[in-house]
Amino acid sequence: MEHLSEDHAKLLLTKEWLVKTDSESSTPYLLKFHASTIDLTCCLLITDTKSVWGEVLSSNQFARRWRDCNTQNSASIAEEDEEEAWRVQCLEFLSTVHSIGGVAELTFELVKSNFSDLAFTLAGDSFRWRWETFNVGPRMSADILSKHLILPMISMTHLAFASGDPLATVSTNDMEKSVDKVGRTARRMPDTHVRNTLSRPLLTTTLRRITAMFNFVPELPRIVADAATPDLTPPSPPTTSQAPPPTKPPPRRNPSPSPIHAFLAESSPQPKPSSRAKPSSRVVIPEPPSQADDSVTEEEPEEEDYPAMNSAGKATQARNANARDSSPVRSVPSKRVTPESPPPTSRDSPKEPSLPASSSPLPPPKKTKRAQVSSSSDEEDSEEERKKRLARLKGSSARGAKQPLKRGGKRF
Repeated sequence: MEHLSEDHAKLLLTKEWLVKTDSESSTPYLLKFHASTIDLTCCLLITDTKSVWGEVLSSNQFARRWRDCNTQNSASIAEEDEEEAWRVQCLEFLSTVHSIGGVAELTFELVKSNFSDLAFTLAGDSFRWRWETFNVGPRMSADILSKHLILPMISMTHLAFASGDPLATVSTNDMEKSVDKVGRTARRMPDTHVRNTLSRPLLTTTLRRITAMFNFVPELPRIVADAATPDLTPPSPPTTSQAPPPTKPPPRRNPSPSPIHAFLAESSPQPKPSSRAKPSSRVVIPEPPSQADDSVTEEEPEEEDYPAMNSAGKATQARNANARDSSPVRSVPSKRVTPESPPPTSRDSPKEPSLPASSSPLPPPKKTKRAQVSSSSDEEDSEEERKKRLARLKGSSARGAKQPLKRGGKRF
């Protein structure tokens, strides 16, 4: 079964509206019918002014339905020429039925159907017909209602209010001329036509009162023939006698310190005001080098001692080294002063100038020449041996160039 399309809706533009009412729901339905004896098709449009339904029947579908609805008036299938002539007669009869005079003599009844959206029957004394219509959708419904009903009604209303004589007293020829004139204007400029029609105070207020009457409004608006032009000057702003108080800027809030900044501020030492800096009693004492490094930190001998390094001097030096090794060396452990710990005060320790906390530790001072410990062997030396050693030293001064003392690299 073919659905109603725009092409079928155009074929219905020249057809009149037919009205039938459902007695059970008291709902009026508007119908339009078109039949073609050339291709043996027919179509129907029905609306309740809210939704639109339609149906299109081909030649075979039309013949099948007629036989289903009118069994007593249906002939058996004859030859092709006779069947086609019979179908043409049935279409012409349906066209007569769907006319202004014919539909008024028919009964209208809605029936339930499992194959369509809206089904109804039209019945007379000697025949019966059934339509199975389908909804065409909201978009096409609005387009059909606008073209087939709303815009023609606006033009007819304009003609009724613009005519000097009542339309009921005008002849059909004069009515056709007036309708053609209004239709040409509306077709050429539809916007101007609709504006001029609905801008009439008498027409718009009449339409307003009819709308309120249909929707049970308790207080009906009055119909006005003339509308006065209102004053369109906008109201001036209010003037104040006193100037508005100056607005104060919103107070700015100081950003709260982050937890890390607060922790660093609490842990950092606060400087205490004092007129005189107290000297620190603690002195950083470097660790003494080991005995293996004595050759590195030992003080170099004077230039006058270089020529005295002979075989006798070597023996004396070895003897002194043995005595030095036998003597105990006192080492003082080093203590590192940190800036966080306060310097301890001691009455017994001598006051030394305090060292700044940020300064780097002092390099270890050069080790002074240890005082030779007098041993029993030195005391046994006699005065004569000393004189002989001095004489040898003087005698060896006539040697050649002085040889520097060979020593290893200094380590700190």
